[in-house]
Amino acid sequence: MVTARQGLILAGSVAMLAMAAISDAKTVKVDMTAVETEVVIDGEGTTYQAWTFNNQYPGPVIRVQQGDRVDFSFTNTHTSSRPHSMDFHAAQTDFLTHYRELQPGESLQYTWEAKEPGIFVYHCGASPMIQHVARGMIGAIIVDPKDRKAMPKADREYVLVQSELFKDPDDVQAMFDRKYEHVVFNGGVFRYDPVHGKSGGDFLEAKPGERVRIYFVNAGPNNFSAVHPIAELWEDVWESGNPANRLRGVQTVMVPPAGAATMDIVLDKGEGVIPIVTHSLTDALRGAIAILKVHKEAKTLPLMPFMVTGKVKTASLEGK
Repeated sequence: MVTARQGLILAGSVAMLAMAAISDAKTVKVDMTAVETEVVIDGEGTTYQAWTFNNQYPGPVIRVQQGDRVDFSFTNTHTSSRPHSMDFHAAQTDFLTHYRELQPGESLQYTWEAKEPGIFVYHCGASPMIQHVARGMIGAIIVDPKDRKAMPKADREYVLVQSELFKDPDDVQAMFDRKYEHVVFNGGVFRYDPVHGKSGGDFLEAKPGERVRIYFVNAGPNNFSAVHPIAELWEDVWESGNPANRLRGVQTVMVPPAGAATMDIVLDKGEGVIPIVTHSLTDALRGAIAILKVHKEAKTLPLMPFMVTGKVKTASLEGK
C-alpha cells in the first residue's frame, strides 16, 4: 500500500522526469525552397528537368530527435511555373492549412512535433501529385528515438531514396501508365554501382566488422521495392524505422510507395562487396543497385553520398 507521503514523492518524481524529457527536446529550424532546375542523373552528365526541394533531387536529409519541434518554413520561388507544397509523413498536423499548395512567390511557416521515431518520406503534394513526386520533389526525414539504447549503435549510416525516373517529365499520362525509363537510388542511375553504370558510379564504403545502417525510403510514385543485400541478410530491420517494429535475419524487405524501413548489415565476413538491390529485377537493372565495398581503408561518407545538386548551391540539412 502506498502512503500519502510516498504518493507525493512518486508524483514529484514523475513530474521531474516529464520536465527533464521536455528540456531534452529542442526546436529545429528547417527552411525549404521549391526550385525548378536541372539536375545530373548519371555518370555521363545527362540532365533532367527536375522540380526540387533546395535544388536537390532527392531533397536534403532532415534529421531530428523524437520530441523535437520542427520550425518549418517553405517558399515557392517566384520563378516557379506552378504551385508546390510539402507533405511530411513524420508530422501530425493540419492538412488543409499546412499542406496546401503555394503559388509562385508565396511562403508558409508552421511548427510541428516529431512524436514518433523512424525514417519517413517527405514529398510535394500539389496536383498532379504523381508528377511532382516523379520530377524530384521527394526526400527523407530521420527522427532518432529519444531512447538512444532503443536500437543497436551503428558504425556507419546511409540514406537511400528510391524513385522512378521518366524520360519526359511533362508526360503525366506515362506516369499513370508506369512507362518509366529508370529506377534510381538518390536521383542517380547506378549512382553507387561502378559495375553497371555506363560511366561508372561510386561505391558506398564500410570497414570489416562494422554495423552499417541503411535508412531506406521508397518515394515511388508507383512501384513497390524489394530490398535485398546480395550474399547477405539484414541483421535487423525496423519497419518505418520505429524501434517497436523489429525483425531479425530478413532476406528481403518489402517497402511500398511512400513507405520506409531501417535495415542493418553486420559485416562479419571480411573484405568484399555487397550489392544492395531492389529484387524487382526489372527495376534493379534500370538503375536501382548500390554496391557496398567493404575494405579496411573505407572513407567516411555523408548520409547521402555523391549527390549532384542543381544550378543553385544550397546547404544540406544532414547531421544530428
